Amino acid sequence: MSFGGGLDEDDEVMSEINMTPLVDVMLVLLIIFIITVPVITNSVKVDLPRADNTPNDIKPNAVVLSIGADGVIHWDKTELTMDSLEQRLLVAAASPVQPEVHIRGDRSVSYEHVLKVMSAVQRAGILKLGFVSEPES
Repeated sequence: MSFGGGLDEDDEVMSEINMTPLVDVMLVLLIIFIITVPVITNSVKVDLPRADNTPNDIKPNAVVLSIGADGVIHWDKTELTMDSLEQRLLVAAASPVQPEVHIRGDRSVSYEHVLKVMSAVQRAGILKLGFVSEPES
């Protein structure tokens, strides 16, 4: 027995998707997830120890080596000879945290004096070496 009054006489295949079974399957899956998630997340209560997770950063000291116009070397503010400079650099390189070495060369100092200080820093095994300059005004 057909309904519709016989107005549709064509027997074509229906090309629309029936959404009802899809909605039924999605509702069943939703119910399954709602039931299983609390079971999965249930855990044993444990009093965990507290720990501090801040890194132990030891800031290296900066050693300023100043080279005057006459080639005189100063460790911070102490005047040194090349031999005493090399001894101090070896002691600094052996420390657990190597210092950064900043070289401040006078504008009129010979490049040879700066090169000797750089060579002494490299032979001592210090890895961080930088140059300090004044910005142009």
